[in-house]
Amino acid sequence: MSDPSVLDSRYSWFRLMVTVLIAIVINVGIWIPIVVMPAVQAEFAANRADVSIPYTLTMIGFALGNFVVGRAVDRFGVALTLSVCSVAVAITYILAALSPTLWVLIFLQFFIGFASAIGFGPLIADLSKWFLKRRGIAVALVASGNYLSGSVWPLALEAVGGGDSWRWSYSAIGIVTILTVPPLALLLRRSLPEDAMRIADTQSALRTKASGFTPRQLQMMLGVAGVGCCVAMSMPQVHIVALCVDYGFGAVVGAEMLSLMLLGGVVSRLISGTLADRFGGIPTLLIGSTLQCIALFLYLPAGGLVSLYVVSLIFGLSQGGIVPSYAIIVREYMPTKEAGARVGFVMMMTIFGMALGGWVSGVIYDLTGSYQWAFLNGIIWNGLNIGIMILILYRSQRGGDMQAVPAQ
Repeated sequence: MSDPSVLDSRYSWFRLMVTVLIAIVINVGIWIPIVVMPAVQAEFAANRADVSIPYTLTMIGFALGNFVVGRAVDRFGVALTLSVCSVAVAITYILAALSPTLWVLIFLQFFIGFASAIGFGPLIADLSKWFLKRRGIAVALVASGNYLSGSVWPLALEAVGGGDSWRWSYSAIGIVTILTVPPLALLLRRSLPEDAMRIADTQSALRTKASGFTPRQLQMMLGVAGVGCCVAMSMPQVHIVALCVDYGFGAVVGAEMLSLMLLGGVVSRLISGTLADRFGGIPTLLIGSTLQCIALFLYLPAGGLVSLYVVSLIFGLSQGGIVPSYAIIVREYMPTKEAGARVGFVMMMTIFGMALGGWVSGVIYDLTGSYQWAFLNGIIWNGLNIGIMILILYRSQRGGDMQAVPAQ
């Protein structure tokens, strides 16, 4: 018998814990190209733009995977889809560790990104179905698995002696993935009851009517906004290790700054999730995007070791909650049965923004010999995101107070 009380239940929180563990393991695929960038550049004697391409192809695969794999989750369920993707990504890691050239590595990074996508948008969409009152914090916790992955894995690989060999690191990640993710996926086989789904969809329909936008219009606007904010977000995240090498601080210091940035992002996501439960996704996203823009300005004068540590932490604390807010907005306004595809589309657009920004920043560096103009480029794109969020907020208030339906 259907049981709507499963929403926000003890089982929901257990499912959340399992989902976060899976996200921590499988999301390393989008961070490892950043950490190994200097080592790959040295081994293959490539320029900075060329060694930015593995990350870009990873993010393109990750973006497409969020949409395609999200649709697969809607159709086949999260447990089966997760098992297939985890095996695929583990095999691809092993093959990538054997890459004879940079271009083979680039080719394989696309497939690592595609299969790793199961650990982001699709997992967020699935978990969001099991919460209503605490959906914001639940989504934030799952999304934090992405940042925790980027924080934990580089330090763990360094601690066990594999940090100096990017090939060793890829092999280790592949082995750990195939040993841990499929068993955890078996714990997510339970389906959401129909009555619980109807409760959530009733609230979503009421919010859509109050907003003054159709779901398609809102989704397209969120997609464009996602590109803007994530082109800006990618500059520090993708190039912080290379920036530290340029300043003479070394790749290890850069990896530490990336970890600090991502840990700050975890805190930001938790705070943003709490705000979203109280105020809704759109106001929360606007706050995060504005703070991110301010943090990007702070990078312009920073050049010393201490200042870069401080600004990296500020940046992480500023921007971490932005991307999860998109998923919360989609779930607030769109049907449960379309969650995988709808969340996957918006996540795809944010990731395309990360891919574009990571590559463009490398090109700007090669043209100017500095990251200053790359930071300015990010600030401009961030302004586009802020403008769209202000427009949505203004139109929503004109069409009837956006909070006429509680965002819980």
